[in-house]
Amino acid sequence: MNIVTLTHGSGGINSAEFVQKIFMPYFTDIMPYANEDSGIFCNTSDMSYVTSTDSYTINPIFFAGGDIGKLCVCGSSNDVAMMGGKPLYLNIGFIIEEGFSIDLLKKIAESIAIECKKLDIKILSADTKVLPKVTNNTEAKDKLIFINTTCIGSIQKDSISAKNLSEDDCIILSGKIGNHGAQIFLEQNNIAITSNIQSDCASLYPMLEPLLQSDIPIHCMRDATRGGLSSVLNEWAISSHACIDINEESIQIDSEVYGVCEMLGLEPYDLANEGVCVIALPNRYADKALSILKQHVLGSNAAIIGKVSKVFTPQELNSKAHISGNTYYQKVVLHTRYGSKRFLEYPQGELLPRIC
Repeated sequence: MNIVTLTHGSGGINSAEFVQKIFMPYFTDIMPYANEDSGIFCNTSDMSYVTSTDSYTINPIFFAGGDIGKLCVCGSSNDVAMMGGKPLYLNIGFIIEEGFSIDLLKKIAESIAIECKKLDIKILSADTKVLPKVTNNTEAKDKLIFINTTCIGSIQKDSISAKNLSEDDCIILSGKIGNHGAQIFLEQNNIAITSNIQSDCASLYPMLEPLLQSDIPIHCMRDATRGGLSSVLNEWAISSHACIDINEESIQIDSEVYGVCEMLGLEPYDLANEGVCVIALPNRYADKALSILKQHVLGSNAAIIGKVSKVFTPQELNSKAHISGNTYYQKVVLHTRYGSKRFLEYPQGELLPRIC
């Protein structure tokens, strides 16, 4: 690992190893929420707050279902929501290549404003930097723009963490997967096929608010962005020392997304999503949680897709009890529609450049 490559930002196992080997030797003792998408601060008996930061480099910057402006608000607010937070404030920074279109910049700003107003988010501070020309693009619309956003929210439900899986936890997927990744791939590669695929880019807090305000305990929650469903479940299995069993027939994927995957050799479970989350909670609350999610349009396709079949104790690991049996240490097992089983592997290599 002598140089940074695109695979290091893919959201798969290469990204995880990159962070662990390069950053964490220096950050471990000063980064208590290193394995989460957000961090909690000002944690008192009266109120706790959560914050998350993210950067957006998507190409193309305008796509069916959204644009980089909508995406940066949805993406950061969703990360706050995944820790049980209500998004309240946003800090935003723009890095713009010289020659970028002013008209397009206005459209991006408008998209940001629209999405913030939907969530009643206030922008606390903003910054703009203009880079000298860094590409050979001659058209203003093809110049680069990067956006960094930091979202701050108030905790509505605590104790949500990738390390909190429990045995027999139910795994719920809030909607169909693969739409964002499939659409961005088609647009990036100028693949001229007729389809109704659109990015699922959306802010998830309005769907999650009644769930967070209910008495239902939530152990883990994560939006399935870079690396898709595969990355989320493998991160959980590793962080919680667990085995997760997933039923392929319960995972909803649009036929057109399947078609794109078959045509181009893509794995739908690895495709990025920007409006879908995965939730782990005790099995006895599963039906109630589903009922709440389905009351919102974003959760109309919510479904139970599997369970946590085993969480391995330190004693079992020391005795190597995890080596044999029908459960697999830190693995996700996909039960196919044909009755067979296979591991749903942690995505590797470059997955789809600039999908967020």
